[in-house]
Amino acid sequence: MSVALRVTSPGLSASIQDLGRWGRQGQGMPVAGALDPLALRLANALVGAPAGAAALEIGYMGPTLTVEGGPIRFALAGEAAIAIEGARPRKLSPFRSHRLEAGETLRIGPIAGAATAYLAVEGGFDAPLFMGSRATYARAGLGGFHGRPIAVGDALTIGAPATDRPDRAVDRGPDYGAGPLRLILGPQDDYFTEAAIEAFLGSDYVVSKEADRMGLRLDGPLLEHSALGADLVSDGIAAGSIQVPRAGTPILLLADRQTIGGYPKFATVISADLPRAGRMIPGTAFRFEAV
Repeated sequence: MSVALRVTSPGLSASIQDLGRWGRQGQGMPVAGALDPLALRLANALVGAPAGAAALEIGYMGPTLTVEGGPIRFALAGEAAIAIEGARPRKLSPFRSHRLEAGETLRIGPIAGAATAYLAVEGGFDAPLFMGSRATYARAGLGGFHGRPIAVGDALTIGAPATDRPDRAVDRGPDYGAGPLRLILGPQDDYFTEAAIEAFLGSDYVVSKEADRMGLRLDGPLLEHSALGADLVSDGIAAGSIQVPRAGTPILLLADRQTIGGYPKFATVISADLPRAGRMIPGTAFRFEAV
């Protein structure tokens, strides 16, 4: 019998993700992958898995999972309560690895202070490779566990049972920095008025309720397009692109972004700040800074 985690409660939204399906946008395939690759890498390091091994990306509320077939070692990179149910009930800490035996149940509570957390297992989750990645792209039903978030009854197969390696721990999660999200203007900032650029860089924006793995719609000053208009021939979308449709509402595009788009891209958030953007919950207020 293979080692697996059986889903008894899926939480709010959880899917298998790795570091993404890079190099395939020219074939029309979005990158997908972890919204917070720093936390994914940390969770994998704690269990001794490769940095890009497939892990479970948990959104907002954690799942309940029962160990089947043999022992596992897991680690959670994210702030949440962890309870173990079974013959030896106990509470465990995030940011360190733990061994569980077959029959024990792992319950993860709400994620505090961020939209995501990552559950890694020694051996990695054994989802099929699709175009070189195990990342879930749910909009097209591809990758991960049958191309969708996990559901009650799913058995998430693990690549190998836990070894006798010692557990690992860190005092806290990554330092994501503070202050404005840094960006580089362009490639189509000439499609906006100078007043729009000044308002954008001088105002607070708030993550709206329309936020998901594809992107964050931002509440704040609307951006006025220049005489060039609001439409252009579709071109490539980079991670962190800020796309502005005709209505003037900026959208910060994330892991599940489309491959091309026909609205002007006002600016691009730098890669060093994208993990922080991927963690933002609705209601988060922040500013941008051009670098």
